Amino acid sequence: MYANQSILIGYSGHGFVVAEAALEAGIDIVGYADRTIPENNPFGLTYIGVESNEGFEGWKMDVSFMLGIGDNALREKIARLVVNHNKKLLAVISKAASVSKTAKIGDGTFINRNVSVNAFAEIGNNVILNTGCIVEHECVLGDTVHIAPGAVLAGNVTVGERTFVGANAVVRQGIYIGKDVVIGAGSVIINDVPDGMKIVGNPGKYI
Repeated sequence: MYANQSILIGYSGHGFVVAEAALEAGIDIVGYADRTIPENNPFGLTYIGVESNEGFEGWKMDVSFMLGIGDNALREKIARLVVNHNKKLLAVISKAASVSKTAKIGDGTFINRNVSVNAFAEIGNNVILNTGCIVEHECVLGDTVHIAPGAVLAGNVTVGERTFVGANAVVRQGIYIGKDVVIGAGSVIINDVPDGMKIVGNPGKYI
């Protein structure tokens, strides 16, 4: 079936994590696309080619696609490529995650082990919610956001597109964080953050 067959784009590091979660969720990974053939192939997947090359075989197949890319800018670029080929981007949710039935999850999003997504949260397309992070009630995350392991977004937090929230960072309830922001690991955010800023420390300060 189309819904259960997918090609993984990016097969190293973060891609391994996505592959494991997908397989545990019963998704049939028919192969992977990457710039090179990695020496390590822990799941025995078939190499299909480079998705950006002319004549890439994957575009001819009746399958969905999954994003195994951790870098925000590259993930956004590849997601756009998939959509432009009229293909479906599959959201992958670990069986060990806890996601409210009232939450909205966008296409191409990955939700890892021990993540909590609570009531009426809205998660955009191509988002990464990494290991053990918490997205509380009514948070709104834009497309291609990455919430790193252990980070906590209290209720009603808004995060703009392509923003990265570092490991174990904490964001106070009701905070607005703009687009293309980088928040350092362990930072505590108690004030709104404009677009394009880099923030570190407790309390968070601009650098």
